[in-house]
Amino acid sequence: MNFFESVYQFVKTVPCGKVVSYGDVAKAIGSPRASRQVGWALHCNPEQGVIPCHRVVFRDGSLTDGFAFGGREVQKAMLVAEGVEVSDDFKVDLNKYGWRG
Repeated sequence: MNFFESVYQFVKTVPCGKVVSYGDVAKAIGSPRASRQVGWALHCNPEQGVIPCHRVVFRDGSLTDGFAFGGREVQKAMLVAEGVEVSDDFKVDLNKYGWRG
């Protein structure tokens, strides 16, 4: 399995209502220094709606301006629809909603 496939397989396991950071994904797939590459893999998500890339956030809980399918407003709406609280400054409380797999 290549790097992108590993990212996609892991992200598919993140439960509805939870989030992980790019770094968490990188660590989980055995590439702890590859968080930027995780971001690129998710930007290239070949299965929108199947691979829940909206559940991946920055290490401080911030949503990304570069969310591949519409920006942080769309990412926020998708997370809120799953029961995740997102603050007005587009951050998720990782202590409450973070998932470690």
